[in-house]
Amino acid sequence: MIVVHTQRQLSQAWLDQYRHQRPHFACVLGFTATCLIPNISAAGLTPADRELTALADGEFLSRGIQPSYRYPLPPLIAGASPAIITKAILSALDIPITIFNSGLPQAPSFDCVDLGGQPAACLSTGQAMSIELVQHLWQQGLAWGSKLIATAPYIVIGECVVGGTTTALALLTGLGIKADGKVNSSHPQCNHQQKKLLVEQGLQLFPTHATAWEIVAAIGDPMQVVAAAMAVAASKQGGVLLAGGTQMLAVYTLILKLAPDCHLERIAVGTTGWVTQDRSADAVGLAKSLAPAMFFSAQMQFANSGYEQLQVYDQGFVKEGVGAGGAAITASLYRDWGSNEVLQATEELLGLML
Repeated sequence: MIVVHTQRQLSQAWLDQYRHQRPHFACVLGFTATCLIPNISAAGLTPADRELTALADGEFLSRGIQPSYRYPLPPLIAGASPAIITKAILSALDIPITIFNSGLPQAPSFDCVDLGGQPAACLSTGQAMSIELVQHLWQQGLAWGSKLIATAPYIVIGECVVGGTTTALALLTGLGIKADGKVNSSHPQCNHQQKKLLVEQGLQLFPTHATAWEIVAAIGDPMQVVAAAMAVAASKQGGVLLAGGTQMLAVYTLILKLAPDCHLERIAVGTTGWVTQDRSADAVGLAKSLAPAMFFSAQMQFANSGYEQLQVYDQGFVKEGVGAGGAAITASLYRDWGSNEVLQATEELLGLML
C-alpha cells in the first residue's frame, strides 16, 4: 500500500527500520482565523462550522463514539471527517495517542495536553502570532518530542488546522520555496488563486529579510511550530513520521530553516494517495524540491465503499487530515494492512456512528 515518491533508498531504509514496530501517535490541534474566510476550506460547511472542526475532530479522536458530543463532527461540503479513518486504525491496532492543544478558539471537551498556545490571526494581517508565542510553542514542542520518543521507537505527528494548507503556502513562500500551485486543498479543485492573494497580503506586511522565526510568526499557525519542534527533539533518539501532505512539507521546511543540523535521516513525511494523485496540486513535486525530504503515501481506495461519505474521497474531496495518511502507513508497517483492511475498519466505525 505504501508508495515512495522521493529519496527512494533513504525512504525504504526508514520504512524497513520501523516495520512491525508500534509507534506513539501525536495529534496537534490548532487554529488560524484564515479558516473563517468564505470558501477557503471544505473542512466544514460554513465559517462557524470550521471554527469548531479541530475541536470536533479532537473530541472524536479522543473519545470515539459517544451518545452525544459537545463538539459534533461538522457537516462537510462532501464526505466524512478523516478523523474517522485515523480513529478506526488507531483503535483496531491499539496504538497509543496523545492529543495536543497548540491554540484552539474554545476549551476542549476531551483529555489533551494544553501547550499554552493561542489561536493565530488570519495570515493576511501579517501578524498571525507573536514571536514570544512562537518561541514558547517551540520549547513546548521540544519537551514533548523528547517525552514521546521515550515511549516508542518512532512517533507519528498528525494535525488538524482548518485553513492549514493556506498557512502552509504562506510559510513555504515566506521561506523561499516556490510552492504556488502546488499545495493541496480539501476542495476537489484547489483554490490556488484565493490562497495566493491572501499570502501576498500577508507577505507585504513584514520585512524582506525577516528571519524564519519572524516569518512563521507573521503568517503561520501554531501547529507548524509545535510539530517542527517535536520532530527535531524526537529525531535525536528515534524516528518521526510527519503525517500529512503539503502542511507537513511546510513543517519539514521550517525544520530545515530552524534546525538544519538535526537528524533529517530520521524524519519522513507521509500522506494519502489522494493527496499525491491530486491533479490540481503537486505535492510530489514540492517534496522533490525539499531534498533530502523522504515522502511517501498510503494508496487507499474507497470508491467501492458501501458509504457515499467514503466514496467521495476517491473523487477528490477531503483527501487528508488528522494524520489519516500517516495512520494508514503505520497500519501497513505494523500489521501489514492494505487498503481493504483500512476500508473495512473505517466502514465498521462509520457504520456504528450512523
